[in-house]
Amino acid sequence: MKLSKFPYLVQKEILDNMKYSDLFLLSFVSKNTKKLIKSSQITRFQSIRHIMYDAIVNISKNDRTIADKRFLGILVKAGEEKIMKTCERLDGTKNVYFQLNVAGKIMDFRLFEKFKFLEAHFPLNDKESAIESIHNYFLDFFGVTADYQWIVKHPENFIPRLPNLSLCFCPDPYMVRDRKILETFFASHPVMKHINMRLDTPEPFSPESKLYQAESYRGSTERSQTVSAFLRHFQGRQAALFFCDCEISELIGFMNRWRSGEGSQKLEYLDMRLTRSRHLKEILNANGVKHIDASKTPPTHTVPNLFTLPPAHTPKMSPITSHSYMVRDTDNRVASVSVQGD
Repeated sequence: MKLSKFPYLVQKEILDNMKYSDLFLLSFVSKNTKKLIKSSQITRFQSIRHIMYDAIVNISKNDRTIADKRFLGILVKAGEEKIMKTCERLDGTKNVYFQLNVAGKIMDFRLFEKFKFLEAHFPLNDKESAIESIHNYFLDFFGVTADYQWIVKHPENFIPRLPNLSLCFCPDPYMVRDRKILETFFASHPVMKHINMRLDTPEPFSPESKLYQAESYRGSTERSQTVSAFLRHFQGRQAALFFCDCEISELIGFMNRWRSGEGSQKLEYLDMRLTRSRHLKEILNANGVKHIDASKTPPTHTVPNLFTLPPAHTPKMSPITSHSYMVRDTDNRVASVSVQGD
C-alpha cells in the first residue's frame, strides 16, 4: 500500500489508528512520510504524558552493573506502549542488522520479533553518541511537550546529560543501602525528578543532600529519625512514605512549619502510612487546623502524579477529601488534612 496515493483525510485516518511503535518505524521511510506523521498527529503526540527510558539491568555476582539495556516506552492515558529497545552490542555478535539514519547518525537495528518494534544495537564505546542521537530524534518526532524520563536503577548506570531529560532513581529495594555511596551519587548528578527507594540507612541523609531536593519521592522507612529528617528537609512537590515510625509531635511540627512558611514551600501532596496509629486524631486538634461544617460537602484535593512506573499507570495521586484544612500564613494557600485510622 502506498500511503501517498490516498487523500490527506484518508492518510490521517490510517495514521490515527496506528500504534506509536508503528508510526515511529514508519517515520524512517522518508522525510516526507515523517513530516506527514508529525503534522497529522500533533494533537495525539501532545497527549503523551511521559516518554520513559526504562532500564533492564543485568547484575554480576559482585553486584556491579555489567550491562544496561533499555525499553523506550510511551505513557498515555490509556496506558503504556513500548516503542523501542536499546542494547549494547557485544563483540562477536552475529545478528543480522539493517541501518537507519537517526538524527544524522547511521545506526544498526533489527526488528524485535516478540513485540514487533525496533531494537537499536551499538558498541559500548559508542553508547553516549547513540543515546544522544536517539533522544534528538525523539524530540524532533514526538515534540518537547512530553516529560522525558531516564530511569536509573543503580549508581553505576550510565547517565546521559541531554536536554529535556529528567532523571528518576528507582533501585531494587536491597541493591544499594550504603548511605555514603548514595550521597556521592546524588551529589554527582542533577537533582532527580523522582526517587523511589527504601530509606533504610542507619543514619539519616545530610540536610544538604539532593535526596531532599527531588521533585517527588516514594518509599518506605521504619526508622523514626529518618522520617523526622525527611519531614524537616524535603523540598519537593510530592512524597509518599510507607511503614513509617513517626511521633505525633513530629507530624504537628511539620504542619506548623508548613503553615508558617518555614518549610516544604513547594509541597502539594504528602501521603504517610504509619506503623503506629495511636493518637492520630490529635493532629486534627493541632494549632492552625480549621474545620468545615460537617453538614457541608468538603472539597476533594487532587494533583497529577509526577511519576508512575508501568504497569501501574496512575495519572493522579489518590484524592484527599476532608473537612479539615490549614491555611499558610505567607500566601493563604490551603492544604487539606486527612487522618485515617484510630
